[in-house]
Amino acid sequence: MAVPSGPVTSSTEAERAMFDFVDAYDRAYETAAGEHGLSVAQACVLGRLAQQRGMRELADELGCDASNITQIIARLESRGLVERHTSENDRRSRQIVRTSDGTAVYAEFEESFAFARSGIANLTAPEQDQLATLLRKAMGGPAPADPSLSGSEHQ
Repeated sequence: MAVPSGPVTSSTEAERAMFDFVDAYDRAYETAAGEHGLSVAQACVLGRLAQQRGMRELADELGCDASNITQIIARLESRGLVERHTSENDRRSRQIVRTSDGTAVYAEFEESFAFARSGIANLTAPEQDQLATLLRKAMGGPAPADPSLSGSEHQ
């Protein structure tokens, strides 16, 4: 179960809306993962394995201990969703790759995790562009110079 991210102290309407969004996103992600027999962590790792990756690289990217990644990979491997291969560059290192079953399960997970797609469908194309720009700005990133790079698909 996801831990609610609501504010401990009073906050602005924008902060409350962000907390509500994050909570709803987390719940939807957890539900979609569970529908496919995955934990949130397993779904997250499986999604990052579109290309072969090293264990250390995954741990660093996710900001967690390598032993956590080892356990997650072991569970995915026991289901036949990933495989470990010895690195060609460093025989001491292991590379992780999704199997065809892992790719299929992840595709099904992505299809069932419709939270963002269904939310975006409620917005007009200009609103989608504005939301993408505001989210990037709120995260401290630059807004795209070209509006076509804003991330909306203008559905």
